[in-house]
Order: sequence, then structure tokens, then C-alpha cells
Amino acid sequence: MTSAVLAPDGPAANRRSARGGLPLTPVSGLGLGVAMLWFSLLVLIPLAAVVVTASQGGWGGLWQTVTNEQTAAAIRLTVGTAALVTLVNIVMGTLIAWVLVRDRFAGKRALEILIDVPFALPTIVAGLVLLSLYGPDSPLGVNVANTRAAVFLAFLFVTLPFIVRTVQPVLAELDPEIEEAAASLGASRLTTFRRIILPSLTPAIAAGAALSFARGISEYGSLVLLSGNLPMRTEVASVRILSSIENDNPDSAAAVAVVLLTISFAVIVVLDLVQRRVVRRG
Repeated sequence: MTSAVLAPDGPAANRRSARGGLPLTPVSGLGLGVAMLWFSLLVLIPLAAVVVTASQGGWGGLWQTVTNEQTAAAIRLTVGTAALVTLVNIVMGTLIAWVLVRDRFAGKRALEILIDVPFALPTIVAGLVLLSLYGPDSPLGVNVANTRAAVFLAFLFVTLPFIVRTVQPVLAELDPEIEEAAASLGASRLTTFRRIILPSLTPAIAAGAALSFARGISEYGSLVLLSGNLPMRTEVASVRILSSIENDNPDSAAAVAVVLLTISFAVIVVLDLVQRRVVRRG
């Protein structure tokens, strides 16, 4: 009788424990403090410094900087191209992950290694490679130098691995018996994918999409050689920031950086909310 009174109330207690967590011990508290100090030194303080620099001319000056015709064009090109590339990566990255997990073919291990090349390759080297393949002397007969297609191609190259590597382990952990059970109940392959597989992959896809978008809007090295950095045409925000620094105008550079940070943060928050909502629905 006593044990029944003192026993936790099953799943409800587990949910409360999961929400509340365990109290911090001195060691874990010290670890948390060190982690937050390290995070502040590397991320929070530099970001705060950028915001302070951007606001030194007043918020009116910041608004005037980012609404400048050339700067606004660079931001639109950067954000628009990064969003389009992210959509392409959602489809192609998921497809590549599916092939790597579900299919067996010759050269699979080589493809696994090649997927990570954009991670390991210095971005300026990636730009040189893209210029060699898709520039004026292209052996493929494809010349996209000094065009917006060059920006799109460079963004695609550097963001390819993100969704592949976030979706692949989740897909590998899916239980094939669930798909077999759905098929035995008469569900088509499309229905099984839409109702069973896709909801399980959505959190991973959202996480990969956030990383892909954030990586795209910050890209510089891989496109600087191929795009030509033409104002109002192929100049991206990162190049605009560098130009402001070279012209001894750190306030303008910081203003553009703040805009990119805000957009990137907003996209990451939205995708995180989508991810959490899908997880709650189970």
C-alpha cells in the first residue's frame, strides 16, 4: 500500500521529469557555465559587436544603407538564390540520401566520399574548379561566367551535403517492417512515402534546409571568381560587405551583415517550429 502511494504516476511523471529535467549538480553547473562562456566569446559577443557597429550611425542610417539600390539588389539576389537553392536541395538531397540508403550499386562508397567534398574543399578552390568547368574555357561547352546562373551554381555546390547528411541517418533508422505492413494493408508506394516515410524525414529535412539556407547567404569564395561581382547583376551581399570594408565603411558592412543575420535567424526559427510541430504530431 505504501509503495503504491509513493510510486510515481507512470507516464505523467515521466513527462514532468522530461519537461523539468534533473537539477544541476555542481559539476554540471560548472560545465554549463564554461559552455556558455565559450559560446559567448565565439558567437554572442561578436554578434553584439556587429549590431552595435551597425547602429552607430543611427537606425535611420542603417535603413538608408540597406535600401541603397545596389545594396538592396545584392541582398535580394543573395536571399532569393539561397531560397531557390534550398528548395532544390530539399528534393535532390532527399533523393540522393534515399539512393545511398536504399540502393546497392557499384561505386556507392566513392559517391559517399564525393558527397562530402564541398565540406572539405576550400571555397576559393571550389570557385576555381567551377570557373574551369563552367567558365569561358569550359571543356563542357557551358559558360555561365558573369551571370546569375553562376551564383546559383556556386550556392548549389557548397550546400549540397547538408540535407543529404541530415536525412541519410534518419532514413537508415526507419523500420522497413512499417512500410511492409502498410503495403500489406493495400497502401501504394506513394501513399506509404507520403503518410509514413515523409513525416519521419521532415524534421531532418527542415534541419538540413536551415543549414543549407544559412550557408548559402553567407557564401563568398566559391562564387567570387565565376560570378564576376557585377553590381546590380551578380553582386551578392557578402561581396557588398567586403567592398564596404575595403572602402573604410564598416558601418555599412555591419548593416548588411545585420540584415543577413536577421533573415537567416528568422528562417532557422520558422524551420525549427515546423520541425517541432511535426515531431509533436508523431
